[in-house]
Amino acid sequence: MLVITPTLSLPDNEIQLEAIRAQGAGGQNVNKVSSAVHLRFDIPASSLPEIYKTRLLALKDSRITDEGVIVIKGQQFRTQLKNRDDVMNRLAELIRSVTVEKKIRRATKPSRSSQAKRVDSKKKQGQTKALRRKVDM
Repeated sequence: MLVITPTLSLPDNEIQLEAIRAQGAGGQNVNKVSSAVHLRFDIPASSLPEIYKTRLLALKDSRITDEGVIVIKGQQFRTQLKNRDDVMNRLAELIRSVTVEKKIRRATKPSRSSQAKRVDSKKKQGQTKALRRKVDM
């Protein structure tokens, strides 16, 4: 069971984990041991609420395929267990990011007094610079 928030969790049977061989340097060990982990999570087939599914599918994230499957690869650590925990945490963080509803931004206008203060300060700055110029006689 993957706990995302206190009220939201995912059963383990919806998350597919596959051990694969890690890429990169590591000597002979990298050729023998499958320490990297591939996580696959099918968004449309999951038990998530519909609002979270649509928000996840609307994300512009390279880890989400066109079919709506989240694919996360973990090979940062040397052990399979740590890599497994890492990809599970990254999946939880991705889902947690869509559970928070963002505030709607409302366009605002500066007040008349703030506009007047801005113009006054610009005029004052211009006068200060004008006094620094050479005096013509």
